[in-house]
Amino acid sequence: MLKYGKRMKRGVLIMFDAEKVKNDCVEWIRAFFEENGKGCNAVIGISGGKDSSVVAALCVEALGRDRVIGVLMPDGEQADISDSYKLVEHLGIKHYVVNIKGATDGLKAAFPEGLEMSSQTLINMAPRIRMTTLYAVSQSLNGRVANTCNLSEDWVGYSTRYGDSVGDFSPLMCLTVAEVKQIGFALGLPKDLVDKTPSDGLCGKTDEDNLGFTYAVLDKYIRTGVCRSAKTKALIDRKHALNRFKMRIMPGFPYGGGNADRDL
Repeated sequence: MLKYGKRMKRGVLIMFDAEKVKNDCVEWIRAFFEENGKGCNAVIGISGGKDSSVVAALCVEALGRDRVIGVLMPDGEQADISDSYKLVEHLGIKHYVVNIKGATDGLKAAFPEGLEMSSQTLINMAPRIRMTTLYAVSQSLNGRVANTCNLSEDWVGYSTRYGDSVGDFSPLMCLTVAEVKQIGFALGLPKDLVDKTPSDGLCGKTDEDNLGFTYAVLDKYIRTGVCRSAKTKALIDRKHALNRFKMRIMPGFPYGGGNADRDL
């Protein structure tokens, strides 16, 4: 069994160099801002989990703390919001708190009689309102919104479409959960934030409870193609196939024989 920090490439076992990948990602962020927003700020939704913590820390290293803005977005009361405060204080970045409860309550109240929200609609409402909030802050402060999803989540569609699945740049989209954690340690982030049990904060369950398998199993399968349980492999493959549309550009009718998916 492969340990964290190792992966396969064309059948060859290689080590994951967290320090090098961290440095390369920092340079990538700098290059993105040079091309897509010179002088702009990085705006990040701070949940208190490892992903937003790592993205914020990478942006601080790339741009300096004066150009990184954290946004805390509780929906009423948030039990673990102290972790979000711990992160922004650790990095020394400017931050704003926008409580979205009024927005979520307002949308629920605005639904007409006879049109009942499904349970999934209610679960995904807050992430979508949070992304609207991030873009409102970003546009007001000359910013670019950071996506904080990682490869493991994206692989099985564990994100909300037009919620946490979007953004202007995505430092972690090619990194598994295990790799993100190693980069977090390379960045010197507090251990309790990096090792925090991942949870969506929406339905009261951990990510792994919702998925039906561990990130360790998923990461190994992504990097090596190996999954000991045929049942788990089938579940991962099914989630991957059903949710791939979330990561694709919206399809368009190719009028005139052109390619609607072309780079405009």
